[in-house]
Amino acid sequence: MKGLILSGGKGTRLRPLTYTSAKQLVPVANKPVLFYGIEAIAEAGIRDIGIVVGDTQAEIRAAVGDGSRWGVRIEYIVQDAPRGLAHAVKISQPFIGDEPFVMYLGDNLLNQGITKFVREFDEQKPAAQILLTRVPDPEMFGVAQLENGKVVRLVEKPKQPIGDLALVGVYMFGPQVFESVNRIKPSFRNELEITDAIQDLIDRGLTVRPHIVDGWWKDTGKLEDMLEANRLILETFDRRIDGTVDAESRIEGKVVIEKGAAVQQSVIRGPAIIGRGARIVHAYVGPFTSIGNDVEIKDSEIEHSIVLEGSSVRDLANRVIDSLIGKNVRIYREPVKPSAYRFMLGDNSEVGIRW
Repeated sequence: MKGLILSGGKGTRLRPLTYTSAKQLVPVANKPVLFYGIEAIAEAGIRDIGIVVGDTQAEIRAAVGDGSRWGVRIEYIVQDAPRGLAHAVKISQPFIGDEPFVMYLGDNLLNQGITKFVREFDEQKPAAQILLTRVPDPEMFGVAQLENGKVVRLVEKPKQPIGDLALVGVYMFGPQVFESVNRIKPSFRNELEITDAIQDLIDRGLTVRPHIVDGWWKDTGKLEDMLEANRLILETFDRRIDGTVDAESRIEGKVVIEKGAAVQQSVIRGPAIIGRGARIVHAYVGPFTSIGNDVEIKDSEIEHSIVLEGSSVRDLANRVIDSLIGKNVRIYREPVKPSAYRFMLGDNSEVGIRW
């Protein structure tokens, strides 16, 4: 069995951050989202993984490499433009051949991994197996309609509700899907929709098996979902202090302080992670916060936020909350006291707040 990870797309919902960074490489709990997908596939025993890449392929290749750190072999498949998930499957046929495969969207997180789903698929050998979860806003997703435990209909972003079971961004296919992706036509979005390909499997009388997912699943395409995924993953951490903490500081709860980080005259309240080489000085880092490598937080307070490597937050009068701050950003106060701060900043930004 092979793995296929989709890492094209432009990440428009995370702009301006994704003007300069692939959305799949934005970190959650100080690890790129894409890496969680690779780990999940590797843990399921799959060793050959194709990654579909687009405009950000150079950055993804540099970050992922040949896959050896995960014990897998990576092959890159170039998609010339975002033409739909089914198009990504279509162009991946030379890599996949006649083998069954798992397709994993590179900006998705599934907390229980995929090992048991892969095992079920291998035992049952349907034409496809789709993972589903109940959502409050099905019009934003591909939605499945079930009858007597079978998938009978799929609609991409339905204008009229047909149910609340949304497709999670993990799919398992047998080689029959290649005939379907070659039979379907582009949608009104001018994309080859994976929902249409799965519907074609159903229409041909082939078995599409549903599995309703227990636990959480996150599509990290929006700021709110990134922060929520960050919170959920941080809660799974165990306390670990490898950096230095002075006697005037207080560390509470599940906190990870990586080697080379320094905490001085500060309070860190977990769950939180402080990356390598970070400096937290006379500051407060609250719950559900990920501080990247070589970040400085000085004379400031921050919580429920993600700060990427090399950034600096200094001398702020009020607490930073609910924020995603890119690489090498400088946020500082030049004397003024607004009532609150909320930031979503791209790489190499600079924000000065005046009195």
